[in-house]
Amino acid sequence: MTPAAPDPPGLAARRIAADILDGVLRRRIPLDEQLSGKNAHPGLPGLADRDRALMRRLVGTVLRRLGTLRRLLSGLLERGFPAEAPRAETILLVGAAQILWLDVPDHAAVDLSVRLAQADRRAGRYAGLVNAVLRRVTQNRTAFAAADPLRDTPDWLIKRWSAHYGADTARLIAQADGHEPALDLTVKDDAASWAERLRGRVLPTGSVRTLAQGAIALLPGFREGAWWVQDAAAALPARLFGDIAGKHVVDLCAAPGGKTAQLAQAGAHVTAVDRSANRLARLRENLARLGLTAEAMVADATEWQGGPFDAVLIDAPCSSTGTIRRHPDVGWLKNELDIVQLIGLQRRLLDRAVALTKPGGRIVYCTCSLEPEEGEQQIEALLAREPALRRIVVNAGEIDGIVDFVTPAGDLRTLPSHWPGPDPRISGLDGFFAARLERI
Repeated sequence: MTPAAPDPPGLAARRIAADILDGVLRRRIPLDEQLSGKNAHPGLPGLADRDRALMRRLVGTVLRRLGTLRRLLSGLLERGFPAEAPRAETILLVGAAQILWLDVPDHAAVDLSVRLAQADRRAGRYAGLVNAVLRRVTQNRTAFAAADPLRDTPDWLIKRWSAHYGADTARLIAQADGHEPALDLTVKDDAASWAERLRGRVLPTGSVRTLAQGAIALLPGFREGAWWVQDAAAALPARLFGDIAGKHVVDLCAAPGGKTAQLAQAGAHVTAVDRSANRLARLRENLARLGLTAEAMVADATEWQGGPFDAVLIDAPCSSTGTIRRHPDVGWLKNELDIVQLIGLQRRLLDRAVALTKPGGRIVYCTCSLEPEEGEQQIEALLAREPALRRIVVNAGEIDGIVDFVTPAGDLRTLPSHWPGPDPRISGLDGFFAARLERI
């Protein structure tokens, strides 16, 4: 028997990219779950580093340009996407993304897309259609390559952001979300030195931002535990406690542990609580690499009994709409019903935090959501029902670089469109809300 011919170079990366996109768009499986952990795509271990990077770029580009791509391709299809062969749409999305925005030769993008179609039982009959449509894309590249950030953001989010922040800011947020962000690091000390070694720069708030490529574990300082990956916005809430050396602090919903590491590095005695044993195992691994310690507890934070503590940090589960620049699947997976359901969980976490806090102790509540219901409105509702709490306003001068983030009420609110610059790769930060409270 003649052995099967090996796949052409790059075909496996494109096949896995199409699989993962199908997982997001049709089975509604979060991107992170398909890229790592026990439910990761089984083909990933067999990809070379170069192919893995290509796969991630393909998936990210399609999700960041999904509205533009669907509008373009629909205009080239007289009868729309084949309903009985959903894989054909995914293949067309991957192929067009390569032609318009990736440094891939046209012939490779078209040929490998046709091969993907031929290999699928349902999409095989549309291989000729895939070939014809993608060739039209190559012939009209200049006209097709202009992406519209408003079209590439789900309508329900644009409407919400326009109502809450204004139409101009909503557009700026959408533009920021359309670019893959740089890598942000929280360093233990000597940020300037690490920025130089990693060919990055120190941000106004002290985080280090770098465009370094390749596996994170191979970057200078990783093995030594000199830093950990953490968006610049995510690094702010833990700093609102001020000097916590020697104090007992609980970090609710703690995994994967960036804020736990900050608290431990600051000298606190930290208890990290999370309901996921697997995520807490990762937290312990991260702390061990960093040479830091914390007590890790597997428990439902809304019911967990402990303390009382000098300080409580709640990084509450939320819609995550502030992290779309790093997680481009979020807007396509979430909807307004998710926000309604999460509000109840956040309320229960806040009530539990009050019970865990000593009189005179402090609470910092934060979410990576741009939605006021999950941030500002939660805090106003909490203060209305808990007379034993008061807000401790954030002063613009207490942390370098936050002057534009302080709200009129004295909370923190970062937007992806903050820190604009000519190079979108090193601009912006995640959208976060954080409030600081004291139990009287």
